[in-house]
Amino acid sequence: MTKLSVNINKLATLRNSRGGNVPDLLQATKDIEGFGAQGITVHPRPDERHIKYQDARDLKPLVTTEFNIEGNPIEKFINLVLEVKPTQVTLVPDAEDAITSNAGWDTIKYKGFLSEVIEMFKSNGIRTSIFVDPDTKMVEGAAQTGADRIELYTESYAHGYRFDRKNCIAPFIKAAKVAHEVGLGLNAGHDLSLDNLKFFKQNIPHLLEVSIGHALICESLYLGLENVINMYLHRLR
Repeated sequence: MTKLSVNINKLATLRNSRGGNVPDLLQATKDIEGFGAQGITVHPRPDERHIKYQDARDLKPLVTTEFNIEGNPIEKFINLVLEVKPTQVTLVPDAEDAITSNAGWDTIKYKGFLSEVIEMFKSNGIRTSIFVDPDTKMVEGAAQTGADRIELYTESYAHGYRFDRKNCIAPFIKAAKVAHEVGLGLNAGHDLSLDNLKFFKQNIPHLLEVSIGHALICESLYLGLENVINMYLHRLR
């Protein structure tokens, strides 16, 4: 079964909008894991506009499933990951002013940089994943960096799903097959939802994990967090 890692950034955004500690991220994490999620994802950005760096520190002793920290490996981020030592670090090339992640790595152009960072994390026992577009050349490049996994950036699939799901998923199938051939584990995330997840799961081979936040939290406003998590788990079976 593909694992569900819940990205809790949006809960932090809601908390930060009023100050204080409502919603309580630590309690929410306990609840999310209790409802059946197999992982927790956070994406701290330099301006800490949602997840704060201290949140990652506070969450580490609390998470009982897999803890995934994703972000751009600037010095501050690297130091945080080496301090916290999550289960997995996902490297994302987002600009400091990006509203959300909007592109994968050019793993060929940045091979040297990525290899250096990945070696540092792996020597500290942290599983590494690189955020990439569904481009077989970028997947092959990721394998050359020493990464353990890739995370396919699924925004194009989510956008095209409503119009032509077969064509929009085709490059993801190719990328997944190449990832398996070159020995990379496969994750996926970005704009996956209750509407489009089942088709993705049915067609993508060797899918180990999906990271879902924005849609899951929005759907929970109407359907309830426990119910929505179980709906996702059902689609991943």
